[in-house]
Amino acid sequence: MSTQAISTPRARAASKRRQELLGTLFVNISLAVICLLWTIPTFGLFVSSFRPRDDISTSGWWAIFPHNEFGTDRVIELPRTIALDQPIALPDLNTTVTDAQLQSGVTLPSGQRVQWESRRRRTVAVQTSQIRADTNFTLENYRTVLTGQTRDLDGTVKNDAGTNFANPFLNSVAVAIPATVIPILMAAFAAYGFAWMRFPGRKILFTIIVALLVVPLQIALVPILRDYVGLGINGTFLAVWLAHTGFGLPLATYLLYNYISELPREILESAFLDGATPFTIFTRLILPLSTPALASFAIFQFLWVWNDYLVALIFIGSTPNVQLLTMRLADIVGSRGQDWHLLTAGAFISMLLPLTVFFSLQRFFVRGLMAGSVKG
Repeated sequence: MSTQAISTPRARAASKRRQELLGTLFVNISLAVICLLWTIPTFGLFVSSFRPRDDISTSGWWAIFPHNEFGTDRVIELPRTIALDQPIALPDLNTTVTDAQLQSGVTLPSGQRVQWESRRRRTVAVQTSQIRADTNFTLENYRTVLTGQTRDLDGTVKNDAGTNFANPFLNSVAVAIPATVIPILMAAFAAYGFAWMRFPGRKILFTIIVALLVVPLQIALVPILRDYVGLGINGTFLAVWLAHTGFGLPLATYLLYNYISELPREILESAFLDGATPFTIFTRLILPLSTPALASFAIFQFLWVWNDYLVALIFIGSTPNVQLLTMRLADIVGSRGQDWHLLTAGAFISMLLPLTVFFSLQRFFVRGLMAGSVKG
């Protein structure tokens, strides 16, 4: 009886550890599969952006890895007297094939493969299996989308303004940075006031701001556009800065309020007793202590503004001199949809700055997400 009483708790503990281990393995494997599913297409896109146009049109990006492929060893030219609608004799190979077999390619018992190289010129390619890797990489795709210049086979350079990403890239930077900094600063001021300052109507104002979170962006576009037209700022960067500030301010205020209101009261009271003004407390204490939360929201806001298409299209338009990167990508998909070498290069140029921002603020991003879970 005593042995059973001792072994039962041990068995339960072992079963619990086994379940926790299985749960951990399941989560890790699931995350690995999700990361793999996201990474493989991105890697393929990255590889394709460095491949020449002809290679992209004839083979997949995975052709860069060593693989078996039939390569042409020599070419047999058939006499014009041979009728193609009859069995075709290939004396050099001691075989006879048909026109249909040459069109699709046929493998001979010797392991060689014959296929039309050019039916019109009556040339047959004799191929053998080879291990090869298509590692012919080039920076020409990036040069084309950054300069808007294409180079023909004879070396002639042509200007194609529709593929120039340099100006839209700078326009996107000019929109994204102010549209990220302005709402965060305003939201930090507001969150500090709602959390640590006492004034009439504080709770009502905060409730109104939180309620704005449920207002769909789409229903506010037309009234705002009408006001912008009346003020004469439609079609300018200022219009987009104000729009993104208004759309992002409620969420930023709510998130920063939750973080700033949980800061230790003793620190702020000590600063106040030392004679610090509310503005000094905000700049010297609140902002440095809120860096993880500010960085977390900065990532979200920057990615939202950088990838935005709808707001920019309505308040800026598609004029080439103010066109943003998302608009230029949409244009090139419509007009150059078959030019994958340009689309992949342009896509990676559009991803360059968001990835830089994310990885540079990643450590603050994790701390900001974890902050709410470790307080108290």
